[in-house]
Amino acid sequence: MTGRGATAVLAWPRRRRTGPGPGQGQGLGQGDAERADAGIATIEVVILAPLLVLFILVLLGLGQMVDARSSLDGAARDAARAGSLQGDLGTAKSQARSAVTDDLSGICLSGSVRVTYQGTDWRPQQGVFAVQVTCRVRGLASVGFGPKTTMKGTFSSPLDPYRRLTGG
Repeated sequence: MTGRGATAVLAWPRRRRTGPGPGQGQGLGQGDAERADAGIATIEVVILAPLLVLFILVLLGLGQMVDARSSLDGAARDAARAGSLQGDLGTAKSQARSAVTDDLSGICLSGSVRVTYQGTDWRPQQGVFAVQVTCRVRGLASVGFGPKTTMKGTFSSPLDPYRRLTGG
C-alpha cells in the first residue's frame, strides 16, 4: 500500500455502548456505573466501622456500671448482715468494713470506698444496723465519656437476737 491512492487510517478501537445513546439519558454505560460504585463499599466501611466500635465500647461501659451497681448493693447487704451479728458497735463496724472490702475488690477505684454506719443502742430484740457504701467506678470514663461515676448502696439489717453478746 504504497501507492498514491492508498492511505492508512489509524483509529482507536471504539467501545461498544451499552447504555442509552447521546441525548437519550445520562449517558453512563454499564462499565462506567460499575467504576463509579467501586469505592462506595470502602467509604461505608470507613464511616461505619468506627461507629460500630464506639457503640460496642459504650455497651461495655454501661455493663461495667450495671455490674458495679449490683456489687455495691450486695456489699452493703453483706456488710449490714455481718455487723448485725456482732455484740458491740466497734466489732460490728470492723466486720462490716471487712465484708465491704472483700466484696468490692476490683470493682471500685482504689481508695474510693467509703462506709458509713447508723448504729443502734444494741439492746436485745431491738434496733437495726444500717450501712451505706459509696465508691467511684470507672463506668463510661473507661471509654472516654464523662467523669468517673460515684455510686451508693444502702442496706439495713435488724440486730440478730442470737448475736455474739459480750458480758454476763
